[in-house]
Amino acid sequence: MKKSNTKSSLFWIGIFLLVIPGLVHAYLLMPFPGSQDLNAITASYYLEKIVMPLRIAGVMLIVWYLVKYFSKNSTGQKVGKMAVLVLCLGSFYITDYKFKAETMFEEPQTIKFAGAFTNKVPQSFVVIGVVNNGVAKAYPIVYLGYHHKVQDNVGSEPVLVTYCTMCRTGRVYSPVINGARQNFRLVGARHYNAIIEDEGTKTWWYQATGNAAVGKLKGARLQELPYEQSTLGAWLSKHPGSLILQPDHHYLSDYTDLKNYDRLQAVDKDSTLKNKDTLIRKSWVLGVILNGQAKAYDWRHLFKKQVLNDEVNHVPLLLCIEKDSLTYHAFNSSINGQILHFKQDAAGQLTDQETTSVWNWDGLATSGAMKGDQLGKTPGYQEYWHSWKHFHPGTLFWKE
Repeated sequence: MKKSNTKSSLFWIGIFLLVIPGLVHAYLLMPFPGSQDLNAITASYYLEKIVMPLRIAGVMLIVWYLVKYFSKNSTGQKVGKMAVLVLCLGSFYITDYKFKAETMFEEPQTIKFAGAFTNKVPQSFVVIGVVNNGVAKAYPIVYLGYHHKVQDNVGSEPVLVTYCTMCRTGRVYSPVINGARQNFRLVGARHYNAIIEDEGTKTWWYQATGNAAVGKLKGARLQELPYEQSTLGAWLSKHPGSLILQPDHHYLSDYTDLKNYDRLQAVDKDSTLKNKDTLIRKSWVLGVILNGQAKAYDWRHLFKKQVLNDEVNHVPLLLCIEKDSLTYHAFNSSINGQILHFKQDAAGQLTDQETTSVWNWDGLATSGAMKGDQLGKTPGYQEYWHSWKHFHPGTLFWKE
């Protein structure tokens, strides 16, 4: 009897190797309860490398058992073991398809752009806008939110345009690493942020920071490229010749699932919250990093002010939101050593208190004593509060 149990253990060890590593890997890389709070990116990285070898070893053990010992099983034992093998197929469906990032969020099959006259994207949609060498392109986040990334060129410069819906933030990076353009794949998520892998070095990068978390280039950082987040209408007012990414007809139902994603906050949809100004995990914040110091601004409070003058780590800062309530800007409010303070006048124009010059939303003085002067742009990131404070643990938080 003991010898029979020893032989059966070959089958069960094989099943374990065939199923469990893949399930653990899927659990760690997708937002299952509790999985994203674990510091397990290194374990996930190396586990992915050994899942297939372990499966092969498991299959070999199972085949060995079936060939040599299966016939000696009772009818009930045979039925039980066959049922387990069928369940293994269900496990593969879960780990290798249903909850695999690459199949859940596919790359666009067709990347098509249109000019303003033939564009089908509503001007109220929020876009990630990129300009290079006189070429402007706009990428609607309701499309980026499904695909997570679009690999493209803007003005002959390669770009990796990304957006993660779990932390609600976009970034644009150069896909060139050590002089070679890389293709990136979506691996999954850690700490509710998308993880991408470059094809050449197999390094894993956080989408929200561009930092290499594990792999050959651990500690490196992707080169971030300038971009703006605004409504398409606001973007076209500054770049009327811009090209706009059109929806890929293969994924129309997936895009529909993100309807209003770019404009409704979680607090707006939570009927249990009486005070909509409550700061929760998925509250929108606008984050900046100046001279190494991160600071976050509650979006709802910022919108009420429309224009905010602040200072972060000795750098004067102007934050403003346009009337569409979605287009935001961040500027260094010092010009030639003079710090300016801004407000909106009765006509809704941006003016500085020192010279009463009028400025447009691109930071250019259009009239007054400062006419022709240009404010320097500061990178600003709209993000969920839980994501911003995780990736910037030393962040300050602005309070009125």
